[in-house]
Amino acid sequence: MGNIIEVKKLAKTFDNEAALTEVSFEVKKGEIFGFLGPSGSGKTTTIKILTGQMNYTSGSLKVFDHDITYLQQSEARKKFGVLTDNSGLYEKLSIEDNLLFYCELYNVPRLRVDEVLTVVQLEKEKKKRVDKLSKGMRQRVTLARALLHKPALLFLDEPTSALDPVNTQSIYKGLRALNEQGTTIFLTTHDMHEADILCDRIAFLHQGEIKLLGTPAALKRQFAKDEIKVELKDGHSVTLQKGKEDADRLYEYMLKEEIMTIHSNEPSIGDIFVHVTGRQLL
Repeated sequence: MGNIIEVKKLAKTFDNEAALTEVSFEVKKGEIFGFLGPSGSGKTTTIKILTGQMNYTSGSLKVFDHDITYLQQSEARKKFGVLTDNSGLYEKLSIEDNLLFYCELYNVPRLRVDEVLTVVQLEKEKKKRVDKLSKGMRQRVTLARALLHKPALLFLDEPTSALDPVNTQSIYKGLRALNEQGTTIFLTTHDMHEADILCDRIAFLHQGEIKLLGTPAALKRQFAKDEIKVELKDGHSVTLQKGKEDADRLYEYMLKEEIMTIHSNEPSIGDIFVHVTGRQLL
């Protein structure tokens, strides 16, 4: 499996202040790649650079095996989609008319509009004007627009931040389906559960640098404590070390049928981020 994004020692400076310093990573074709970090860590700056919206100071990068100037060509813009806080929707048009306009732009069949509106659960609201929509509804329309042309590469910047749990689950389902059809997804999020369940690999960005990168499972194993927590039927809990002595104790609890549950004390993705950076993902 080749790489769809390659970034080497990427740096970006604003007025002599470093936003990114020697950021290096690759995104494999067909994966969902999580790019996590607290506010101000450089996530959105990275997306703007990767999508040709912003120049960088130094380093090198390739997208679709081309340098960044390729993304400014109309041919390339049909190959990727972007969802950021800048919606780019036409306020006085309906949801449906907005999406039909982009169908023409991307040369996509008009029936695709109903398909993406079903994914974001807005098919019954398609006649509403954009300026009458709530923040959450606008976000779903913007996501529908990003999905419209089934891009080879999709950049999502906080895609579910304004959504309720029901709509969030619907979006997850739609993103998984799109990914299974071959779309590579580059995702930033503050929701650690979202990153855990959606992403194949995760990079932690802090103070403009990649501090950690790996699969969610591998990162959890790396930072897991060498112990387990056993909840007993009498309401008590005990913490056991993963060694022969405590293995014998666990066996005794099992023989006496005293165990209610066993937990591995595996850290969450959020726990790992705090450990690595000393900051909450807020």
